[in-house]
Amino acid sequence: MEPYEGKWETVKVELDADGIAWVIFNRPAKRNAMSPTLNREMANVLETLELDPAAKVLVLTGAGESFSAGMDLKEYFREVDGQPECYQEKIRRDASYWQWKLLRMYAKPTIAMVNGWCFGGAFSPLVACDLAIADEKAVFGLSEINWGIPPGNLVSKAVADTVGQRKALEYIMTGETFTGAQAAAMGLVNSAVPAGELRETTRTLALKLAGKNPVILRAAKHGFKRSRELTWEQNEDYLYAKLDQAMHRDPEDGRAQGMKQFLDEKSIKPGLQSYKR
Repeated sequence: MEPYEGKWETVKVELDADGIAWVIFNRPAKRNAMSPTLNREMANVLETLELDPAAKVLVLTGAGESFSAGMDLKEYFREVDGQPECYQEKIRRDASYWQWKLLRMYAKPTIAMVNGWCFGGAFSPLVACDLAIADEKAVFGLSEINWGIPPGNLVSKAVADTVGQRKALEYIMTGETFTGAQAAAMGLVNSAVPAGELRETTRTLALKLAGKNPVILRAAKHGFKRSRELTWEQNEDYLYAKLDQAMHRDPEDGRAQGMKQFLDEKSIKPGLQSYKR
């Protein structure tokens, strides 16, 4: 039996022999719309896999023909009408906690594999993942305007951080959809491929990340993400501190190995090759 088989109701986790944790939104009948239950379970999934040494890379995707249709309008909005304000605050906090606070600065590399519909609230975890690959015919949309509401949670922030202002506002203000190929052209995802190649393309990328030094990879991605929020002076101090921290925590002493293989053994070209672990 798989270690995580049947552990969660709305999320399925498949951990393969290569260390890729395939985290799958598992509400296909609802196009994997995110409910309060899914949000609570996703926090537990992420915290569990973060501490599992067998999980080296996390891939986030959806069961069936959708990545996620966003927030479940019935469960997330209609069913909280009339509830105490503190209850509404809690379900909002649960959503932000895993989608942004946990996933965005996750200790392991993350890839969003967009296999179909990706709407509204799904943009938050999409952008929180480090990298993203999409089916070229996947359908993206910021359709909140069509429901009489503005984009909620952290959707606008996610789009602002990845897409140019004109295109972002065009889709936010019109509610029109766009394809995976268009998403790649706008920089919302790294690349878009035919549906039949999506999983293997994602797997190839995941294996490439799994082969890197995990301590240095984590420092590199966290350093970049923090850099977007800091001044030049703060960045200089922060990134030097991250460098020192990474070298102190790195049991492989990757820098020494890399320098030795490049300078002494002349067995690698760092601009083209990784050091041999």
